[in-house]
Amino acid sequence: AVYECVMSEYAISSADVEAAHHRVVKFVHRTPVLTNTFFNQKSRKTVFFKCENFQKVGAFKFRGACNAVFSLPKRVKIVVCSSSGNHAAAVALACRIRGLEAHIVMPSNAPKAKIAAVRGYGGIPHLCPPVVGEREKAVEKLLKEYVNSVLVDSCNDPHVMAGQGTATLELLDEVGQLDAIICPIGGGGLMSGTTMAVQSLRRKPLIICGEPKGADDAFLSKQAGRHILQTNPQTIAGGLLVSVGSNGWPILRDLVHSVITVSEEQIRSAMRHVYERMKIVIESSSAVAVAALLSDEFQQIPNIHRVGVIISGGNVDVGKLSDIMTSRL
Repeated sequence: AVYECVMSEYAISSADVEAAHHRVVKFVHRTPVLTNTFFNQKSRKTVFFKCENFQKVGAFKFRGACNAVFSLPKRVKIVVCSSSGNHAAAVALACRIRGLEAHIVMPSNAPKAKIAAVRGYGGIPHLCPPVVGEREKAVEKLLKEYVNSVLVDSCNDPHVMAGQGTATLELLDEVGQLDAIICPIGGGGLMSGTTMAVQSLRRKPLIICGEPKGADDAFLSKQAGRHILQTNPQTIAGGLLVSVGSNGWPILRDLVHSVITVSEEQIRSAMRHVYERMKIVIESSSAVAVAALLSDEFQQIPNIHRVGVIISGGNVDVGKLSDIMTSRL
């Protein structure tokens, strides 16, 4: 489908996020919004956590995948995607609901639990060597092999981007006006949807992204005013290793207030605080947004009292959870 944008230089508009909400509302969970006195006191704000760790497949990714899959024309019978994480499971489940085949390209060294999850949701994994360029070759091969197949990209597909913004629409509907919303940034799908979801508001909250210092392409791009790609990302936040996509970059450049980078210890500390104080488990990529909330940089931004934080997901390898929190990884 062709997207009609209020500002033509952007891949999506606030109207696209609204349309996505109406498209996916009967398939996604309306996830809870939690508050916590400890975090209010520590951040000196009133904080509202939008808990997408309770979403289907355990992450916000189901929103975007669902919007993309249910936007496809009827002639499409097969969906192809490349992912070793939450997007893979999200596409597989969305396709199962709509009755389409999902072919998921995954590196051969992907965690067995991730591969099993894709199969469990009805997807067909295609394992490829874990080498740069091999995933792209595998995707191209599948698209040529299967007639009436399409690619659903994890963060650069406009329908995926718009779908991710539906979490913010729910958050605002529940808690009302906010001064800022913090979300993690990797490929930029969540950032893009979150940002465009608020563009129709008369008083827009600041959009602030949290990013690992070891994978800081969004921060560097924002500072330089040009799109800079990742070179050698190193972080426990595995969902944030990818570079911001070409469709997300203009939105980041023009409409996001700032990118706050956080250390590995800040990420671990945020995970521990959430587990100990809120009694929920979040993945390390989600903890990046919480770490940004607690950072000195965030405290220095004036006139922020009510803050939304997007907890992006909760898929953690339980066997590694203790090691992650105690710095042994």
